[in-house]
Amino acid sequence: MRFSYWASTGQTWQQILNGAKHAEATGWHGLWIPDHFMPPADGYGPEDHADANTEMGPILEAWTVLAGLAHAVPRVRLGTMVSANTYRHPAVLANMAATVDHIAGGRFVVGLGAGWQENEHDHYGLDLGTLAERSDRFEEACEVLKMLFSQDRTSFDGRYYQLDDAPMEPKPIQQPLPLMIGGGGEKRTLRTVARFADEWNVWGHPHELRQKIGVLERHCRDVGRDVGEIEKAAVGLLIFTDTKAETAELRAGFGSRGGLVGTPTELRAAVAEYRDAGVNEIIVPDFAMPVAERRNILDRFRAEVIDA
Repeated sequence: MRFSYWASTGQTWQQILNGAKHAEATGWHGLWIPDHFMPPADGYGPEDHADANTEMGPILEAWTVLAGLAHAVPRVRLGTMVSANTYRHPAVLANMAATVDHIAGGRFVVGLGAGWQENEHDHYGLDLGTLAERSDRFEEACEVLKMLFSQDRTSFDGRYYQLDDAPMEPKPIQQPLPLMIGGGGEKRTLRTVARFADEWNVWGHPHELRQKIGVLERHCRDVGRDVGEIEKAAVGLLIFTDTKAETAELRAGFGSRGGLVGTPTELRAAVAEYRDAGVNEIIVPDFAMPVAERRNILDRFRAEVIDA
């Protein structure tokens, strides 16, 4: 299994850089950055700022942060976790991704989802659409990306996107450039994963991942694809506890985000359960970690869970 670090953009550039360099120096495999412009209106989440107490906490833009990290942190894989398709036209995104892959020397992963955060779309005048509309639009975008990354010229006549003999040069260093799809919707998102994704990511406990991987297997059979071709990643908030009672209380409070809450013994068991469910990568966000304690928490997880 691989273990990767997910850095909040609701902190200063120097804090992001320090965390990324520490993760690289201590053996973490990947570095992920969320793509949002503000915290969600109904409570803080992946893009929290530790000191913010209003909706409009300071958030750094993900793709420019990633371009800086691609140069400053030279070993690990890196990517968006995940960009909303509604923010950028897929042809624009494809050119951005190819450029960052060149800056990174072939280490970039395009993380993409259908989009969900309403307040960003309201404030910026972006069209979110209905769930069905953004699922349809997302499926088209994934196809456009795959075509642009692999073809000399791309023509596409969809409902949402139209390309006419479109070039995209330079191509990414990686062939193929990995596309990670984020989300757990079992009817539409996992079908799109089966059709287009090289990697897939979702929040959830091991039993939830096992169930969703079963759904993904069925979608893969329907489209004639081997589910083993798709790398599977799980995300969970990392919180060390002292007792099983504390673990149970916090896991209940965090729901599907509490997959990495527990004592060291419980966390070792959880990692083994993720592995047995078919998960290839565990991604640890720093959102629940005070900045001053982050290095110690990450190092403790490596020493007492991963290495143990």
